[in-house]
Amino acid sequence: MDAAFARKPKLCRLFFPLEKQIMLFPILILLINQASKMNAEVGVMEELETEKEAEESHRQDSVNLLTFILLLTLTILTIWLFKHRRVRFLHETGLAMIYGLLVGVILRYGIPATSYHNRTPPSCSLEEGPVSTLLLNVSGKFFEYMLKGEINSREIHNVEQNDMLRKVTFDPEVFFNILLPPIIFHAGYSLKKRHFFRNLGSIITYAFLGTAISCFVIGNLMYGVVKLMQFVGQLTNKFYYTDCLFFGAIVSATDPVTVLAIFNELHADVDLHALLFGESVMNDAVAIVLSSSIVAYQPAGSNTHTFDATAFFKSVGVFLGIFSGSFAMGAITGVFTALVTKFTKLHCFPLLETALFFLMSWSTFLLAEACGFTGVVAVLFCGITQAHYTYSNLSEESTKRTKQLFEVLHFLAENFIFSYMGLALFTFQNHVFSPIFIVGAFLAIFVGRASNIYPLSFLLNLGHRHKIRGNFQHMMMFAGLRGAMAFALAIRDTATYARQMMFTTTLLIVFFTVWVFGGGTTPMLSWLHIRVGVDPDQDLQQCGDNFLVFQGDGTMPEGSKTKQESAWLFRLWYTFDHNYLKPMLTHSGPPLTTTLPSCCGPLARCLTSPQAYENHEQLRDDDSDLILNDGDLALTYDDTAITAEGASSGGADVAGGAGGGWGVNGKRSGSTSEEALEREMDQDFLSRSTRLVFPIEDHA
Repeated sequence: MDAAFARKPKLCRLFFPLEKQIMLFPILILLINQASKMNAEVGVMEELETEKEAEESHRQDSVNLLTFILLLTLTILTIWLFKHRRVRFLHETGLAMIYGLLVGVILRYGIPATSYHNRTPPSCSLEEGPVSTLLLNVSGKFFEYMLKGEINSREIHNVEQNDMLRKVTFDPEVFFNILLPPIIFHAGYSLKKRHFFRNLGSIITYAFLGTAISCFVIGNLMYGVVKLMQFVGQLTNKFYYTDCLFFGAIVSATDPVTVLAIFNELHADVDLHALLFGESVMNDAVAIVLSSSIVAYQPAGSNTHTFDATAFFKSVGVFLGIFSGSFAMGAITGVFTALVTKFTKLHCFPLLETALFFLMSWSTFLLAEACGFTGVVAVLFCGITQAHYTYSNLSEESTKRTKQLFEVLHFLAENFIFSYMGLALFTFQNHVFSPIFIVGAFLAIFVGRASNIYPLSFLLNLGHRHKIRGNFQHMMMFAGLRGAMAFALAIRDTATYARQMMFTTTLLIVFFTVWVFGGGTTPMLSWLHIRVGVDPDQDLQQCGDNFLVFQGDGTMPEGSKTKQESAWLFRLWYTFDHNYLKPMLTHSGPPLTTTLPSCCGPLARCLTSPQAYENHEQLRDDDSDLILNDGDLALTYDDTAITAEGASSGGADVAGGAGGGWGVNGKRSGSTSEEALEREMDQDFLSRSTRLVFPIEDHA
């Protein structure tokens, strides 16, 4: 036997002689080439199939976005019809929710379900939770699979419909990073500071102390409800006390957008409007920081859900640290934007100026979130700072653009969120409806709101001559609606059974409060005999005959001191802001060379705007300066007393409000006699004969 043949594989020796193997070589080569062509064709077919799937996915995404745009379009047209017919029983946000509900019903039940496969899916057990990314080796090719989420076991064979419903379910980060910033910034940027600061003490009390009271009252009541559910066997999974407190924090975030819109249309009492608006703005910021602090509560030891004093005080520290850090970050960003707009000539290019203003404002939110703070708090105080300082540096065109830009973004984002709320009731995959928990939550939020409003109003009235009347308190109790912030906080984390139950209940609470309380605002105003048709400017000018008189050095003359000496903090802030911050950050106020010590001369000349040297009069916008535009203030110069509404006691006539003096960017308005009087006033501004006269009437 041939030695070469002996070394051939055994299978070949058994079936094929050497001569036949040589004859089969061309056939084998042909088969190999044919197999290679088939593999290439299969690869091309796979690529075509992948491209087809990508195109189909793109088309489906476009349809989903078009659905929301059509929802907003329909909402806008219906809003116009309601305004034309003067319909007030349903606000635009409630209308957007109804349209979202209708579309959600169609997507959920109107589209026929198709089975993706009929085989039972393979099962496996994991010691840990499912990973977000899975890498598989299939015949030498590596494939990456992304976790889309849990599928309801009752609908395991409707994967294609589930995939469609998942596509209309947005990532919660979309709400926080894209939709919430313009809503919160607009609240701070459009803040009426005259009314806000007039009621600042009451607003801070309701927002900070009231939100904390509401959180703990709701949390403790819901813990009792959870224990009841355990007793009757209605709780199928874990629900801890910290979960109840977290739920109390998120539903304590009020959003009376419906009530405030009706207040604006009817021109309701400005003090009540300021209390509700200010509380809702600050309350959202407090609620999100409070919820973060509750999540940060981690007791030492094996049981992480027991009370631990160290962990409690650590959570308090987290609350204070996050809030103060976010506040500082928002204020610093606003100050930086003010300096950029002051010391550059961006006002010559309004488009660039508006774009920079927009980007700096939005980046505040993202910067705070990236640094571990809360973007809601940062962007709120950034908006307040931008309105107080940067707004004065903008060109006339940019002031209009920025106001209108954020107003439109606020309107679209808010209505988008409310439309999505209606949609989510039917498209969200993991709702947990618990009748006991839902009924208990409704009772708890009413008790929590009452525990917030009535006791704090009683305490505030003890130290104020201007009382928060009973009808105001009832209206504030009635107007405690829940809205976009509560929904955004609830949808941000729906991974556990407890969070899914919270999300479902929060959604129902928002529906009920917006539809029932929002629709009942107009009858409630009439029933409580609350003033409507009020002119805000005239209301501010109605002040008492008694005044607090502050001299040029910031002290009160003998005989003028009353219990309103608590205004010292406000007086110090105004003096500091008027003499140093306004001249440093804007073109307004007296030159820094006249207010800073002589040793700071070079720095003062560097930071003072040329307009301040040329025009010593104070430049101001219509609503940014609480002091000079407020009817509650009178400026007394020697024998001439001038109030903000323009009355003068020394024989000279001065036009009041924002109509006289200097406007934005040094645009002069008013008469020649007024200008002469203002120049004379400015020359004596820092003299001992200058006195600031405040009304003795204290406002809540």
